[in-house]
Amino acid sequence: MKKVLWDLKNRFKKVSVKNSLQCLFVTFSVCTVVLTGTVVFANRASKVENGQGGFESPTIPVTEEVLDGISEGQGGEGEIPAAFDESYSLSYFAYRVRSGDMIGRIAEQFDITSDTIISVNNIRNSRLLQIGDYLKIPTMPGILYNVKKDGETIDSIAEKYKVDAVKCSAVNHIEHTASISAGSTVFVPDAELDWATRAEINGDLFRKPIRARWYCSSRFGWRSSPFTGVRSYHSGVDMACPTGTNIYAALPGKVSATGYNSTYGNYVIIAHHSGYKTLYGHMSAITCVKGQVVTQDSRIGRVGSTGMSTGPHLHFTVFKNNKQVNPENLWN
Repeated sequence: MKKVLWDLKNRFKKVSVKNSLQCLFVTFSVCTVVLTGTVVFANRASKVENGQGGFESPTIPVTEEVLDGISEGQGGEGEIPAAFDESYSLSYFAYRVRSGDMIGRIAEQFDITSDTIISVNNIRNSRLLQIGDYLKIPTMPGILYNVKKDGETIDSIAEKYKVDAVKCSAVNHIEHTASISAGSTVFVPDAELDWATRAEINGDLFRKPIRARWYCSSRFGWRSSPFTGVRSYHSGVDMACPTGTNIYAALPGKVSATGYNSTYGNYVIIAHHSGYKTLYGHMSAITCVKGQVVTQDSRIGRVGSTGMSTGPHLHFTVFKNNKQVNPENLWN
């Protein structure tokens, strides 16, 4: 009997110890879970306070970006935006010019034309593009058109540039046949600049009138007079070379005047398209006549030193709408 009681007692102790260990393990596990959850919650709360997390949207937010240069890779600052919306909605964003940029390269990257960038930004000389300049980039190719007279319509403008009148109307929110006031500006999608304007802006409208070797003895603008030393305005470029050197028309046109005066000596004036005129002075001989139609291969005279001149050279002046402009900005 004593033996039976002893055995039961021992078994009871073993079960109690075992149950105690199991209870301790369960209690420890529950505490661990609770503590872990508390730490995770605390960490998440901490991240939210530090600006991390929050509400996310599956779509890309629409923003107006200022791009500083064109990124060569994917992502990162300066990235080219995703493909433009092909609807008729027109908008612009800013682009900052960086080292090595050219108008043609920028246009290619944004799937527009060089004419678009030139027109929208009113660029008069593409050679003067500077690092750090900001350009407006539209979301579709086209040019700006300034309405010349009252009564023009989207239909007439679209016909002028051979573009889709429906698209032009939608972009500008103007009815096809609605009369547009003079001075208004219309964006003409898919239109291009005329070749003369493009050549003028790119600096290759004219050919140099001297095809032989020459050097610039006086540039366009203010200078000291070679006769008096007084500061005076020089209306053209002096191209010094030997007497008798052939002179060519710088642009196709029609000879509007030939003659002699005390300043320019023997001179020729040629009228060209787009409001341009050119003057050639100090010639030793004139080899064209008034009214003659000339090309860039037409010889119109020979270099000399007639009139007010200190030596053989060609004085070359360019007028745009009767205003003198720098020839060096217009020739290649």
